[in-house]
Amino acid sequence: MIRCYTREDFVARWDYDLENPRLDMRGFEVDELLQDKDETEHLQKDRVRKIPLKELKSDLILSNGARLYNDHTHPEFSTAECLSLADLVAQDRAGERILLQCARRRTEERGRASSRKGTVRLYKNNTDFEGHSYGCHENFLLPRSIPFDDVVAALLPFLVTRQIYAGAGKVGVEGDNRHDQALFQLAQRSDFFEVIASVDTMTRRPLVNTRDEPHADPARYRRLHIIIGDANMCEWATALKVGALRLVLELLEAGRVPALELADPIGAVKGISRDPGRRWEVELADRTPTTAVDVQAAYLDRARQLTAGRDDETDWILDSWQAALEALAGDPLELVGRCDWVTKKWLLDAFADSEGLDWGKPEDRSWLQSQDLEYHNVDPQEGLYLMLESAGDGSVFRYSDSTSIEAAVVTPPAGTRAWFRGRVLEKFGAQVRSLNWDSIEFGVQGRVQTVDLKSCVDADTAAIFNRRLDQAGTVEELLAALVSTPTAKETP
Repeated sequence: MIRCYTREDFVARWDYDLENPRLDMRGFEVDELLQDKDETEHLQKDRVRKIPLKELKSDLILSNGARLYNDHTHPEFSTAECLSLADLVAQDRAGERILLQCARRRTEERGRASSRKGTVRLYKNNTDFEGHSYGCHENFLLPRSIPFDDVVAALLPFLVTRQIYAGAGKVGVEGDNRHDQALFQLAQRSDFFEVIASVDTMTRRPLVNTRDEPHADPARYRRLHIIIGDANMCEWATALKVGALRLVLELLEAGRVPALELADPIGAVKGISRDPGRRWEVELADRTPTTAVDVQAAYLDRARQLTAGRDDETDWILDSWQAALEALAGDPLELVGRCDWVTKKWLLDAFADSEGLDWGKPEDRSWLQSQDLEYHNVDPQEGLYLMLESAGDGSVFRYSDSTSIEAAVVTPPAGTRAWFRGRVLEKFGAQVRSLNWDSIEFGVQGRVQTVDLKSCVDADTAAIFNRRLDQAGTVEELLAALVSTPTAKETP
């Protein structure tokens, strides 16, 4: 299905040698990950089919700077690097359209084989309701100088409680048969977290992932890899989820994070998601009772003190954050079309009423779960959210528009190294041997020459790289233009 994105002969170009998921931010490298056994079993089955690893991964770097590949038996779309929420939301929505194109082309291919007919459908969600979860990851660059323990302490209360406005909603409970299943949760991922911090991502999932792959200068930066978030359909939720966390990271850098510590973060993340009364009560480490709304309000107050009035994007985050907390403390239905769990619950309640369904009956709950899944269908002719959005009655908040999304399908975010990566593939793709997020290898006259992009993470540096690329007529001209900076090296 992934290979259906391009009509050309498939060429795997991703350089896996530059990846090491076993490096831990706490200063060590683990011998193995708990997910390795599962991946080995899959590889053994695939070896019987005699399919090379590169073919299995089907790794593609797209012209818009994004990555599309097979990640542990499901398709994963990774947006290009973004410097603004507008770019991020547009790139995220572009991913939906790219994957829909793949699904439709795969359906056409199957239709041409009489024994393999059937429609391929894709869902932008985080669970199959059978105990399997797959993440929606967020990645931020942080200064390496900030102690990692400070990062964990600053983020835990925020991440655990953020689901009250960022959760995508879910019918039922997974991994706990003792719990009442006649329940609608705030978040799809909350059932699956077991530890505070770990380098693993697929088993014994951590609230804070400690993988140390900065994709930048490792002496200056670390990459914060957040795996707790849900995949959002609502653009408002995507923008606020990422935007609020960005401001919290600024609080961390400024030493202005509120002094909060949860008594039981793992218990709290599940308890908040499953609370049918929507009180979202939690306990601090000093046994003081509080609520998720109050915890979020403490972060919001500090963020407003530090950043209010700086620019339009920041003010939008602060105002939307405030509006979310006020609605959640009063009438959550004010967030229909903005917050996914509220929107989904509103749709499911209407469906249950119209069909006379009882949440307490397993057979009716299965029907509701099927509608839960259809909320995330990326086909606008079938997906419940996308049909609501397309109604155009103003009930759904739009952070982007069709023009910006269509542009993001083929165009990388301006002013980023993703622009360099995408334009290189467009101009000189035939000479690209392999690439990664932070480097590109060219084949030039029988030799390999590498452009190192680790320094190209800020707008000013990216502007230099991108200007030299636009001016170059050949790969040789580009490499010569980059010689003045420590970015290119030649190897036999």
